[in-house]
Amino acid sequence: MSSPLDVSMGQNMLVRRSSLDPAKTVNLTIAGKPVIASVGESVAAAALAAGVQATRNAPISGAPRAPYCLMGVCFECLMTIDGKSNRQACMTLATEGMIVALQSARPSLQHD
Repeated sequence: MSSPLDVSMGQNMLVRRSSLDPAKTVNLTIAGKPVIASVGESVAAAALAAGVQATRNAPISGAPRAPYCLMGVCFECLMTIDGKSNRQACMTLATEGMIVALQSARPSLQHD
């Protein structure tokens, strides 16, 4: 089974339209891989730009899921962010040193 960070056919379908200004970037870790994001960018946008194919697995079928609406409506982008599960990656801004993990376990009703 391949990692969600593996890009199918060797190419990321999403690309940045402009280069990142090093003075306006933050460094974070997504699924154990270092990622550079623009200041003000959401975790979901940073994950997609880094080639992450899935941010979580569906709780019943286990099917891979990825950010869809990017505006906080669909809840497809749930990730574990800085140790707190069930966080909407599209509604969370990437910050320096942030640790983001893919959410593969069935989410709980408890909010960390």
